[in-house]
Amino acid sequence: MPSAQLPRAVFAMDPVHLPLLFPPPLMARLRHASDIDPALVVQDFADPAAAEALARAEVMITGWGCPGLDAGVLTTAPRLHTVLHAAGSVRSLVGDALWERGITVSSAVTGNAVPVAEYTLAMILLAGKDTFTHRERFRTSHAYPTHAETAHTGNSGRRVGIIGASRVGRRLLELLRPFDFEVLLHDPYVGPTEAAALGVRSVSLDDLLRLSDIVSLHAPGIPETYRMLDRDRLALVRDGGVLINTSRGALVDPDALTDELVSGRLHAILDVTEPEPLPAGSPLYHLPNVFLTPHIAGSLGNELERLGSIVVEELERLASGLPPAHEVRHADLARVA
Repeated sequence: MPSAQLPRAVFAMDPVHLPLLFPPPLMARLRHASDIDPALVVQDFADPAAAEALARAEVMITGWGCPGLDAGVLTTAPRLHTVLHAAGSVRSLVGDALWERGITVSSAVTGNAVPVAEYTLAMILLAGKDTFTHRERFRTSHAYPTHAETAHTGNSGRRVGIIGASRVGRRLLELLRPFDFEVLLHDPYVGPTEAAALGVRSVSLDDLLRLSDIVSLHAPGIPETYRMLDRDRLALVRDGGVLINTSRGALVDPDALTDELVSGRLHAILDVTEPEPLPAGSPLYHLPNVFLTPHIAGSLGNELERLGSIVVEELERLASGLPPAHEVRHADLARVA
C-alpha cells in the first residue's frame, strides 16, 4: 500500500513505555501499517511541538501516561477517528466528547489480563500451601512445621471463589481447570448455564464468601462494586480464609479489611489497595498474614510486548479496511473495568 494511503498515527503516552511496548520488530510492522514518527511521543497535548502531528493524526496510539482525551484535546485532532490503547482500561482516558464524535476505541486489555491471571493463579497455589505463614514461622523459628501445623495445608479439594467473570476472571478460570479445586463464581451477568459451560458453579456473593477457602476479586471498579466487600461481607469469610485482590482497592472497605487483618482472623494477598499506595504507617506493611505487592500483577517488563502486538494487529486490520478485533463500546463501560 502506498504510504500516502496509510493511516496517519501519533503516539500519546509516557515515552518510557514505548521501547518495551514496541521493540524493533513490532515497530517495523507498525511503521509498515501506518504513517507514524517513532521519535515523537506526545505526553502533553498543549506542547506546540506536537500540534502538527495532532492536527494530521487519524489514529492515536495511547498508553500509560496519556492525559485524558477531553473536548479540548479533540479540537487539536480534528481528523482523529481511532484510538488504539496499548494498556488495559480506557475508563480514565475517554470521555463523552470522544464518544459523541463517533471515534472508535480499541484496548489491549485482553493482553493485560494474561499476567494478572497468572499472578493470581500463583498466589492461589501458594496460599493453599499456606506458604506465607510457613515462611514467617521459619524465618523466626528455623524449625520445620509439625504435623499439627500442616493439618489444614494443601490444594487438594480447596474451594476457590472467583468474584467477577471479567477477562481476567475468565482467563483465571481456564488456568484453574487442571488443578484439584472446586471453583465457585459470582457474577450478576453470568447465569447457571453459562457458569456450567465455564466449568464452575454460580452462587450468590454471600454464599461464595461463606463457602470459599480462597476468595479472589476480579470485578470492575464501577459504582455498583464500590465497597462491595464491606464489614458485614468480610465477616462472612471463614476464619483463616484468604482474600486476593488484583482488581481495585476500592472494591473493599479498607478500614474493615485492616481490622480483620490486624485481628489475624483473615489472610490477604493484595496487589491493589485503597488508597494506593498505602500510607507509610499502615500496619498492612508488617502483618505476617498479609502479602503486599506494589501493583505488579498487570503487564510489566517483557509482558508489555504482548500489548504492543495487539495494537499493531489492530492497526494492520485498520490499514486493510477491517474492523478492530478488540473494540471498546461505550455501552459496555458501565460494567467493565
